[in-house]
Amino acid sequence: MEQLEYQEGRTEIAHLGKVPLIRRLTTDFPICNPSTLMGVGDDCAVVQPSSESEMLTLITTQTLVEGVNFDMMYTPLRHLGYKSAAIAASNIAAMNGTPRQLLVSIAVSNRYSVEALDELYAGILLCCKRYGIDLVGGNTETARAGMTLTVTAIGEVSRQAITYRRGAALHDLVCCTGDLGSAYAGLLILEREKVTYQANPNFQPDLASYDYVLERFLKPEPRLDIIQLLAEKGIVPTAMTDISKGLADAALHLCEASHCGCEIYEEHLPIDYQTSRVCSEMSSNLIPVSCALNGGDDYELLFTISQKDYDKVKSLTEIHIIGHITEEGMPASLVTPQNTTITLRAQAFQSNQP
Repeated sequence: MEQLEYQEGRTEIAHLGKVPLIRRLTTDFPICNPSTLMGVGDDCAVVQPSSESEMLTLITTQTLVEGVNFDMMYTPLRHLGYKSAAIAASNIAAMNGTPRQLLVSIAVSNRYSVEALDELYAGILLCCKRYGIDLVGGNTETARAGMTLTVTAIGEVSRQAITYRRGAALHDLVCCTGDLGSAYAGLLILEREKVTYQANPNFQPDLASYDYVLERFLKPEPRLDIIQLLAEKGIVPTAMTDISKGLADAALHLCEASHCGCEIYEEHLPIDYQTSRVCSEMSSNLIPVSCALNGGDDYELLFTISQKDYDKVKSLTEIHIIGHITEEGMPASLVTPQNTTITLRAQAFQSNQP
């Protein structure tokens, strides 16, 4: 039996960070099967069913933990179910693919009833029906406290359309979908109302004017419509990832994988007026650009395209050209309207806290 080496000392997980931790834990695992085309290091694993197959299989897993990724004080179970399925499907979209199957595993404490779990799965069903996804398995287990959801999505993409994070080339255009920072703005509103309710349980919140940002946080949609639109326009992105922990985090992942830098122009960032209004209400120091760069849970797509495809996307309202790729050795940067260049840092907010 192989002797496992024990290293003295202790490194806190929080000190290392999520991505370096994954890299540390998985770096010594070799790829043993020729059918594994991509292991750890992108939005999905990529598997080749057979050497003759035109289609590739995409596999991704997401885990949501109560108190870390969601707060049951303001998260309806049906919305949670929908969101858990949607964010797994978003990873499939980030590889330019289409989700086909879903597996859901849950660990729950006795605080939850059968009827509560019915609501959770009703939300999963809604997402599956909307996007044509089959629920094909999973597991249930008892937990000492709270709830943990693990969702595995399986999808497919053709060999010609597969898009990794690593393909961006010099002078490619940097694009994003939708608008950014609105999910974090929704979280800010919910956290504010939670604090008010805890101080006064008779308080009745009025959330009618925040419907857009609340829905963006509680019920995100995977941008599978964009995948279809790109296919219709004959565009295969050179690199792509989803924006789950803020634009800065996504840009850094893409640039690291593609061995390049980028310049993103602040004035081109798509930010909804409701997001800007929430920021002004919350704090004079909270600016919408910070929500776009560092807020989480938007689940939009960040991708690069060749300049020859510019004419195909310039008139598409859901796709925004926000920058361009720079040469290897250059940083991922934000260019302000005053032409000041700021190096991006991954400072994603925790998803259950403002």
